[in-house]
Amino acid sequence: MSEPRPTPVPAPAPDPGPVVVRLSADGPVVREPRDGMDLLGEAFAQDAEWLVVPATRFGPEFFALATRLAGEVTQKFAQYRVGLAVVGDLSAYTGASGALRDFVRESNRGRQLWFLADEAEFDARIDALREPRDGASRPSR
Repeated sequence: MSEPRPTPVPAPAPDPGPVVVRLSADGPVVREPRDGMDLLGEAFAQDAEWLVVPATRFGPEFFALATRLAGEVTQKFAQYRVGLAVVGDLSAYTGASGALRDFVRESNRGRQLWFLADEAEFDARIDALREPRDGASRPSR
């Protein structure tokens, strides 16, 4: 009699990463809280875990922290656990406001809101989040 052959165990599928929706520069500009909710609605419509939005889609009032618009919009994204990446050159805004510069720096230390130079920088950060640390697997959301 022959011994039974072991059943092969399939290799685990690679982690496809988060669902990312990338908006084009064309489109409505965020000038008030409901405009930010519209962005969040786009993310929900596509089951996105991250929304990548060109900085040009945000009006100057978003970058003026005294308006509280950035706080209101980004709070909703955090509340619904959708990451927001604002990509593009913000130097005109951060050069004029130390508070905004600090806000950008602190946001970029986290895992929910990023202000990045371009989409390549976003891709690199997402890839870094996917890499297991110390041999441990990355927790799922």
